[in-house]
Amino acid sequence: MARPLMLLALAVAVVGCAPVDNTASTTAAPTSSTACAKEQLKLRTPGKLTIGTDKPAFEPWFKDDDPANGQGFESAVAFAVAGELGFDRSEVQWSTVKFDSAFAPGEKQFDFDINQVSITPARAKAVDFSKGYYTVKQAIVAVEGSKFAGAKSLAELKDAKIGVQVGTTSLAAVKDVIKPADDPNVYNEQIDAVNALKNEQVDALVVDLPTAFYVTAAQVEKSKIVGQFSSTGGAPEEFGLVMEKGSALKPCVDKAVDALKSKGDLAKIEQEWLSSAAGAPELQ
Repeated sequence: MARPLMLLALAVAVVGCAPVDNTASTTAAPTSSTACAKEQLKLRTPGKLTIGTDKPAFEPWFKDDDPANGQGFESAVAFAVAGELGFDRSEVQWSTVKFDSAFAPGEKQFDFDINQVSITPARAKAVDFSKGYYTVKQAIVAVEGSKFAGAKSLAELKDAKIGVQVGTTSLAAVKDVIKPADDPNVYNEQIDAVNALKNEQVDALVVDLPTAFYVTAAQVEKSKIVGQFSSTGGAPEEFGLVMEKGSALKPCVDKAVDALKSKGDLAKIEQEWLSSAAGAPELQ
């Protein structure tokens, strides 16, 4: 843009007081901050941020099956991200979205979804993920005094009949890390897998660690966490906010997650709602 201005200056010097035409001003490209200004965001519903999650919404991720109350780790994270994007509580609306449909291909009924969805390359082909907001460990739950409740290693679980929810990274962890002799019992809903453990239809249940604490505290009497383990051999598994593939919102959501990390807000939310993770033995 410098050359036309230089030529204009020379022309003014030659003709003295010749008038300058100011009608052809150039509009500046939006900066990253203005592109993420609330009024610039492309939303499902103008003026409202639509957040998806499954129902029922379980503790410790949500409290009292009510994502809109701000209680529970993921409800708190969702409202914190909304705040970074410029939305107050009254401008957030929730949409019920089944777990596996959140990351299936196609148009979405949410701006972003939060539902313990782990970031994987396969899922990222169909949807966009935010930067990770929680680093995940898997856990094994068994009934106290049962055959596998005292296992000290993953190898000791080879002969266990394991229950797990379909479409989850917990299922992948069972198959790829524990590698039991028999195929696991796979259930469409998490509550069905929990009930299978309660009814002694399986020896053990594999879920993410915070969910395991809720299972043992509130869902299955006299159950215990046998131990925790990493579901991958490489980079840590992380939960990400899910968006429609090609979402224009992704850079702004990433910016919001980064801001919450740098300010320590994510760590505070995790400490408040997921702090009971301490003490679960690590199984190799």
